[in-house]
Amino acid sequence: AEFASPGQGSEAVARPRGSRAAQMRERLVNLIGSAKMLHYLPNLRPYYYGGASLAAITLAIFATGIHHRGIEALLPPTSAERPLVAQGGEAERIELGMIDTRPAPSQPSLSPVPEIAAEMAVDSLQPVIPAPLLAESKAVAGGKVLRQNRMMRAAACSTLAAGCEQGISPRAMVGDFERRYAVDIDPVIAPPEQEARDRFEAPAENPVRRTEEHPVSTFSVDVDTASYAFVRRALMQGRLPPKQSVRIEEMVNYFAYDYAPPQGAHPFAVHPELMPTPWNPETQLLRIALQGEVVTGPKPRSNLVFLVDTSGSMQSQDKLPLLINALKMLLDSLEPEDTVGIVTYAGQAGVALAPTPVADAGKIRRVLNGLGAGGSTAGAAGIEAAYDLAEDAFIEDGVNRVILATDGDFNVGLTDLDQLTGYVERKRDSGVMLSVLGFGQGNYNDALMQRLAQNGNGQAAYIDTLAEARKVLVEEASAALYPIAQDVKIQIEFNPDEISDYRLIGYETRALAREDFNNDRVDAGEIGAGHRVTALYEITPAGAKSRVDALRYSKRAPEVEEAGDRLAGREGDRAGEIGFLKLRYKVPGETRSRLIERPVLAVEAAEPGREARFAAAVAGFAQILRGGRYLGDYGYEDVLEAAEAAKGPDRWGYRAEFLTLVRLAQSAAP
Repeated sequence: AEFASPGQGSEAVARPRGSRAAQMRERLVNLIGSAKMLHYLPNLRPYYYGGASLAAITLAIFATGIHHRGIEALLPPTSAERPLVAQGGEAERIELGMIDTRPAPSQPSLSPVPEIAAEMAVDSLQPVIPAPLLAESKAVAGGKVLRQNRMMRAAACSTLAAGCEQGISPRAMVGDFERRYAVDIDPVIAPPEQEARDRFEAPAENPVRRTEEHPVSTFSVDVDTASYAFVRRALMQGRLPPKQSVRIEEMVNYFAYDYAPPQGAHPFAVHPELMPTPWNPETQLLRIALQGEVVTGPKPRSNLVFLVDTSGSMQSQDKLPLLINALKMLLDSLEPEDTVGIVTYAGQAGVALAPTPVADAGKIRRVLNGLGAGGSTAGAAGIEAAYDLAEDAFIEDGVNRVILATDGDFNVGLTDLDQLTGYVERKRDSGVMLSVLGFGQGNYNDALMQRLAQNGNGQAAYIDTLAEARKVLVEEASAALYPIAQDVKIQIEFNPDEISDYRLIGYETRALAREDFNNDRVDAGEIGAGHRVTALYEITPAGAKSRVDALRYSKRAPEVEEAGDRLAGREGDRAGEIGFLKLRYKVPGETRSRLIERPVLAVEAAEPGREARFAAAVAGFAQILRGGRYLGDYGYEDVLEAAEAAKGPDRWGYRAEFLTLVRLAQSAAP
């Protein structure tokens, strides 16, 4: 029979089509497959052959009126349907080929089931089972016992895959299959083959820069946390994450730090701190910490549009079902007068729910519960429809935001990354922001989602579990929804008399040109209510050997590298300054930026605080996952020791989980 192409790229879930004769042939194959199972009963073989063939021919005549039985036709009778030979049935299970043992000499050897029968059993379900689930089912069904029996392997594969259609993991079905059919599967655990299709941007790691040649460093703040959650998922599956998926700043900023709140007129406080570098005794770490103010009064009204990807690539349990539960959690953190609209997109986009007050949460939940996956991915059309809906329900002096929930696999309509981000960039002038929630793996397009969130003045998060959904959408809802500052940029000028060289740890995708700092037309990061931002520089003090040789023809000759010469030429009013920190931001709704500036003093290099030490341990771990180019002999055990000592109060257990991830990384497969 012919089938439409399943999963991603098709307009709907595949269904059989073709002539009635083709359908009859398919049913006949299943019936014959069932009859072949009787081949394992040698004593009654002639009778079963004759009876089974007659039954197959008779039933095939009436097959057009019989519902397709699927895999049940391929399986042997269950223990409830037939008595076992002796209690426990070991003799019969041996005869049926279900136990991996050689038959007794008195028994005739079993004839192998033709391989084509097993292939038919698997292929018959391929049109309706997504390829990733089918691949996982094959891995599970490739156990040590079933490898000896093609028919049972085919039956196990198809049964497990069929269970996936109902949202059941293949490995979760192993125990039930073993009990029902008295076999030992011993599943083969292998990483899903589709992992290689995940897409990440891979900018080069920030280099060490000599201060006298490049004294100024400029970057946009980043409060995204998607990288940490993706790394955690990979490690929980027993494998190291792709190097390009590890963004150090997102690993560090995943955790809440106990920073002092702002006291003045600005909406956040700035806290520089110096400490020894855990992995290099010749350098120091400069931590720059920002703490946003917490909204304590009435919150502004919110106009949210959930843009939900319902394409075929979203049908696995860790995608659309998890997405729906995550958005339900977000409803719990909203106020009754806030409004929620829902736009879905697959082959085309459509409005599933007009903006509805959260007071009518039951209606919103009913629409979410009715969502299903199938079809191609017209993501650009969905973004356009979501912006239109948000603009129609626009709230002056409120929060107007589109929340895109997807795996990022856009394949219909406008798919060019630059054109998509250009569209979102132009739309942010309307006052509607865009945040992104990423789901799943296999065709996860992190590069697209990062670009969309950055250009849409929003955050990007990755949801791998319900616990992560609660963290992002409930515990940190205020930070995710209510901005207190936009276009936040940091620039620091290092003093070459005090600092030989430096490197910014992370923020590669957030780098800005020096002139961009004063240009209010250049977009930068957003800070929400209560957000914390941490940035780390590794710096080499003047008394230590620089990691970068001086230029022969620079203004400062190589022989002026001695600390005494360096200190003799300083201006008195700048003594002890290792750098000068400047920060620009816009109050939401304003077009002109405001400036914060202050010197960074060497005297701030006191005994490092617990929060700074834990941030440094996370940064070290992230660098190890990236290859550890600048870490020397610093390894996992050093990370564990530092993080254990600096863990402190851990209300939600996130820091304890971090220690678990470090231990998992020690034994994870590449």
